[in-house]
Amino acid sequence: MATWDSRGLRGSQFENLINQANEKYRELRLGLVQKIPTPIKPVEIDDDRHITLAYFEKKSTVDYIGVVQSFPICFDAKECTGETFAFSNVHEHQFNFMADFEAQGGISFLLIHFVSEDKFYYMTFFELKHFYQEMQNGGKKSIRIDQLRPEFFITEKLGVPLHYLEGVNRDIQERD
Repeated sequence: MATWDSRGLRGSQFENLINQANEKYRELRLGLVQKIPTPIKPVEIDDDRHITLAYFEKKSTVDYIGVVQSFPICFDAKECTGETFAFSNVHEHQFNFMADFEAQGGISFLLIHFVSEDKFYYMTFFELKHFYQEMQNGGKKSIRIDQLRPEFFITEKLGVPLHYLEGVNRDIQERD
């Protein structure tokens, strides 16, 4: 069973960039997106009332959920250290939640940080679904950064450190 303290600070810089972007979007009245906390059960608490050991109570869905210019969105943030993203990083319950969210008219996606390249990618649910189903049918289990669509790489714009709303906009345009 995974413990809360076993994951360390993995992804915290990436999460901080996303949180900064979400705060800027809120300030600019472009959207309201919040981090969904992972439910934990504290096991040990120190004298200062800090949790020192905890277990995940149940599987989480996605990392973020909100609304952007009247479009409901949900997404998960994933990091990989190399130049390849393994689709096994997307858990079945996460994929299913995103599929259900899409079925209700929402927009689901992944934000992927390729740490070694310091590049960020917006993966549409359509793209994820294609690769995820291929993996489950014995096909490719990962994708290299150079195989991804260049127009969905994320940059800093408008003072937003990780301006992923451009990806949302492209995603919406492709659906029309």
